[in-house]
Amino acid sequence: MTKGLKAALVASVALTCAGGVALADDFDYGSFPGYTLRVKLIGGTQYENLYTRIPEWEAMTGARVEIVSSKNHFDLDREIKQDIAAGDISWCVGSNHTSFAPQYGDLYIDLTDWIPQSELDQYVQGTLDSARVDGRLVQLPRVTDVSNLYYRQSLYADPDNQARWQEEHGTELAPPTTFDEFRDQVIFFADPPNLYGTAFAGKDEGASGRFMEILRANGGDLFDEDWNPIFNSPAGVAALQWFVDIYNAGAVPAGTVNYTWDDIGQAMAAGQLALDLDWPGFAAFYADPDSSKIAGELGFALAPVGSAGVRGAWSGSHSFSVTEACDNKAAAVSLAVFLTNDDSEMMEAQAGNLPTRTATFGEVIDWFNANDQPYMADMFEVWQGSLAEARTPPLIPQWIEVSNVLWPQLQAAIVGEKTPQQALDDAAAQAREILEDAGIL
Repeated sequence: MTKGLKAALVASVALTCAGGVALADDFDYGSFPGYTLRVKLIGGTQYENLYTRIPEWEAMTGARVEIVSSKNHFDLDREIKQDIAAGDISWCVGSNHTSFAPQYGDLYIDLTDWIPQSELDQYVQGTLDSARVDGRLVQLPRVTDVSNLYYRQSLYADPDNQARWQEEHGTELAPPTTFDEFRDQVIFFADPPNLYGTAFAGKDEGASGRFMEILRANGGDLFDEDWNPIFNSPAGVAALQWFVDIYNAGAVPAGTVNYTWDDIGQAMAAGQLALDLDWPGFAAFYADPDSSKIAGELGFALAPVGSAGVRGAWSGSHSFSVTEACDNKAAAVSLAVFLTNDDSEMMEAQAGNLPTRTATFGEVIDWFNANDQPYMADMFEVWQGSLAEARTPPLIPQWIEVSNVLWPQLQAAIVGEKTPQQALDDAAAQAREILEDAGIL
């Protein structure tokens, strides 16, 4: 809030970090007795367990946290934009994401002004680099996402399935390594309404991003080097046709065109899906017999490659940001650091999330093996294996605006209102208008 509070926080962090990795037990997060910190946080299965640590921060600092909003990230993004338009930023800490951050302008502070380099050095530097917008560190990353395959081992081990697949396709039944195999297996396993091959996010950036992933795996991309939209290419048409094929075959729930991530996660855990191309944060949920019917048969595999022989590897990082309008930035930064410190990252990693602190990777694999969860150690190694090919969506302010004209066109093609080429041509024309209006084209 004041220069004195800011200096005190930075000094305490620097002292704590001197000489090595800071442990949460030794970290001085400051004292803010009687202060109420208002926050807007992403909700949902993958994210809320971390918030059980908030009372610990409250006990340490004397402050209280008021969660004024907790929604899926697409709805939260819309709410934050409404706050900006209304000029009503009455909260201090917000969930953010590398895909969303470029569009928020000067909403958030540069955290390098508040957190010493010795602390920032403990994060995975590539992840930290992607958290910057125009050189400003506007977010502190909490978990990194990249999607790979979850599958039901029992379906692949079933002798009848093996024989039928061999007869129909002439190969041994195994988790798919290409998107063509993935499509064929999704259709093969589907037995609606008892079992569907898979489900996909059918709206918001979930739909645009999954399309982008297959597009890139097919050798295409969203834009060329001059920001001309090129996703209506043959690679894009083939990517969209993949969704059309499995939808027309009845291999996915009809409602999948309106699904977001939690809908898919609940369906997979309920045993309604054979395969799920999804984020690491669902791993512990799927592996928990109290929440999942597939806990004893969960398998992991790298995401398929496309026709170009590469993985699209759609990736990004969830994060926490602090608003410029915050009346107590020291308290806000303190909470953001706390929710991404070593203990918090270990909690996230134990749930299957890819951490953003370097030391946590090795520690959590050791922890899984020591706690009789070798399958989770296997999962972590699979997901780590895909990070080298990971790519974010375009980190420009207009990305979400482009996404918002793209996904309705994807929906239109999937449900048969347009051909894939028509849908992508229309989306490309709308995207071009957005970028021309922004002065990028």
